[in-house]
Amino acid sequence: MARSLRGAAAFLPRSGLHASSAAWVLGQQVMVRGLVAVKFLVVGRILGPSAVGIAAVALLAVAIAEALSDTGLPQAVVQGQQPPSPDQLGALWTVLTCRGALVALLLAALAPVLQAQFHLDGALLPLLMAAALPLVRGLASPAYFVVTRERGFQQIAGIEVAAAATDCVVGVACALAGAGAGAILIGLLAGESLKSALTWLGMKPRPPLRPRWTGIGHYMGFSRWIWAGSVVNLLLNQFDKVIVGKLLGPAQLGVYQMSSKFAQMLLADAGIAMSQYLFPTFAARFRKQDGSDATLLRRFVLLGGLGLAAVVVALRLAAEPLFLLVLGPAWLGAVPLFRIFAIYMAIGALIAVLVAYLRAVGLPRAATEASVIQICVLLAAVPPATHYRGATGLAWAMTLGLSCAAAWMLYRIHRIRGARAQKEA
Repeated sequence: MARSLRGAAAFLPRSGLHASSAAWVLGQQVMVRGLVAVKFLVVGRILGPSAVGIAAVALLAVAIAEALSDTGLPQAVVQGQQPPSPDQLGALWTVLTCRGALVALLLAALAPVLQAQFHLDGALLPLLMAAALPLVRGLASPAYFVVTRERGFQQIAGIEVAAAATDCVVGVACALAGAGAGAILIGLLAGESLKSALTWLGMKPRPPLRPRWTGIGHYMGFSRWIWAGSVVNLLLNQFDKVIVGKLLGPAQLGVYQMSSKFAQMLLADAGIAMSQYLFPTFAARFRKQDGSDATLLRRFVLLGGLGLAAVVVALRLAAEPLFLLVLGPAWLGAVPLFRIFAIYMAIGALIAVLVAYLRAVGLPRAATEASVIQICVLLAAVPPATHYRGATGLAWAMTLGLSCAAAWMLYRIHRIRGARAQKEA
């Protein structure tokens, strides 16, 4: 595993392959996102839009339930001044495991309702399989968060790549074997199960395996804004899929989801990858109070913005032949949406970096405020855009709202820098 990551990282800017090097995060994301891309594109070509739409509804239900129950505790552990004690890790594991179990039971109970509401005839089994995902994730060791806090990116990369490889191989094999929409979910369950197991086998410190409910109250002040942000982001990131799935059915949802997912894999995942490295890195630099956190942010925003703009232009020009080559003619209806989502996901990549910075400096509230602004823009823009332009109008409205959110975050960061300069003066 380490050798394969070293090979991928050799093509990246690097400052040495020590365990906390950014090359491990970038190498991990190249491999993980590449494996995810292979899985979704191969499975999408085999199964077609309808099956992908069924799986999208199942994963949409999981995303909604997990966002509504987000504790924000992992981010609080990374951002906190002191690492958690063994007893605190035990309390974290208790809370997260119980949360996963409760979410899984709720999703299983609601599966027949989702089947009826989204016109998923005969698709009850994929919904039940998806319900198990929160439980499997909740069983993982909270030592993962401690390793993230200490910037142990090499160890994290090994676990994430192993899980993604399992997901890809199992998912494609099941699709070829005729498992239908369930192939996507079976692969996810296999990958998440392996990841949870590896966090216990390879990460330390291990929490005590006994129920504990006290000792983590000091994390709640920070985590409540993470929860608020998750709820708001739920409305922003999932309601469009709910509209498409409810009104147009699983086939159209499959087209919408694939165009969005394809653009995300090519653009937004770069920002997500960097945010995984930058969140603990920003937090470590902020604790020094020497201004190096702001310098690092400027570097990534300027260079990243220029690179993303170039990629967006290239993808919009090559969209139709790209879909024909990768997914086949059955997916050509997704090309107009993909061109819009290329812009949307590029903005999303920059926002991932901005959110990582705001959380690292102890201001997750600013990211939540930006999401509220985005919701206000969408409430005004979505109805007329959808009425006159359908799904493409909806995608343009989403892009406008995200642009406003990014502008607000940049404004708040500018205010932080101004207040810091006045304090130093």
